Amino acid sequence: MGRQLTEMLKGTLEGIVLAILSGRPTYGYEITAWLRDQGFSDIAEGTVYALLVRIERRGLVDVEKVPSEKGPPRKVYSVNDQGRKYLEEFWETWSFLAERLERLREGGN
Repeated sequence: MGRQLTEMLKGTLEGIVLAILSGRPTYGYEITAWLRDQGFSDIAEGTVYALLVRIERRGLVDVEKVPSEKGPPRKVYSVNDQGRKYLEEFWETWSFLAERLERLREGGN
């Protein structure tokens, strides 16, 4: 399952991260830790940080610098209106694909 999972995650990780952020504002390391706790152990922190930069540039999240007890301030991300719209479209697309894949698995057309 390793390589297939990695390839499928590439196409869905953006939506997954936005879904995490829609629950509450958070920062990169917390997102990576949550993903690992959910069994996505192969996801590197660098992958999550690069994705956060992309979604920030695309205007899907708001960013606030928050003082940290250790080191420089943390960038805390939260989903904005544009990000919520994108996430809604992501879930609609996910549902569409999941339904069709389930039909195929069950031998339907």
